Amino acid sequence: MTVRVCVVGCGAIGSLYAAHLATLDDVEVWAVDVSAPHVAAIEAHGLRVTGRADFTAPVHARTDAADVPPCDLGIVATKAAHTRDAVAACATVFADAAVASVQNGLGNEEVLAELVPRVIRGTILPAGAVTEPGVVRFDAQGDTWLGPFEPAPAATEEVALLASLLTRAGLRTHALADARGPQWDKVVFNSATSPLAALTGLPVGPVCEDPALRAQVDALVAEALQVCAALGIATSADPAALVAEAIEVAHDHRPSMLQDVLARRPTEIDWLNGGIAAQGRLAGVPTPRHDAMVALVRGLERSWSLPQEH
Repeated sequence: MTVRVCVVGCGAIGSLYAAHLATLDDVEVWAVDVSAPHVAAIEAHGLRVTGRADFTAPVHARTDAADVPPCDLGIVATKAAHTRDAVAACATVFADAAVASVQNGLGNEEVLAELVPRVIRGTILPAGAVTEPGVVRFDAQGDTWLGPFEPAPAATEEVALLASLLTRAGLRTHALADARGPQWDKVVFNSATSPLAALTGLPVGPVCEDPALRAQVDALVAEALQVCAALGIATSADPAALVAEAIEVAHDHRPSMLQDVLARRPTEIDWLNGGIAAQGRLAGVPTPRHDAMVALVRGLERSWSLPQEH
């Protein structure tokens, strides 16, 4: 039986997942993205992966979700700010689908639960960048964790199916009964490194190697872990080990927040550091360092609209 999967948002992550899944003979992959040149290149020539892998896979790509048939499984990989509009446009596609968020930050699953019947909480470590239309560079490997999102859970069998497909496609994936721990592992790490990269212009490795910046990374991690403890969420990874791994395997990687700043696009600061701060308020835990990151990155974003002096 062929499983039909729709990937919404074909930036770096969406493209990596779509391309890998499309290498399987029993999976039909559709992709929806707003970039007409990217979609046209994928439709005409396939989706090319370079870097840590080298292959081209056949993917059906569209700019309009109305042209996509109903799917069994969905993967949402848009920027967090675009979740509602992008998924609402796929109402027919996802009318009877289990849909996974593999997005950054906190709060995306809550939006999905308002729009699709069954939701999968997803956390991923692979990273990359779209280098030209139809081509994605695979920068960093890593595992994926999937689990049912409690308020509107996908069936255990659906979580297991998506996990098995991704694993067979070369992206090792774990199906869990509770995926909150891995989600917070990533949120804690990203919220401690991404804004500092965005503010300094430095990739992950140099941020974590600089003693003064590393002190800020460690302080942001500690503050976020206090929120986790208050919420009763057990993180499963050692933050220091994650930092060491990032220095080794993703030293020169520019996180998505830095890529957004360089392109002068709105960042996901409200879903990363802002998401931790919001959960901290609910739990009664002060988060002054994360509040500061939100204020600084928002201020940087506002500066782009100011007249440039010459």
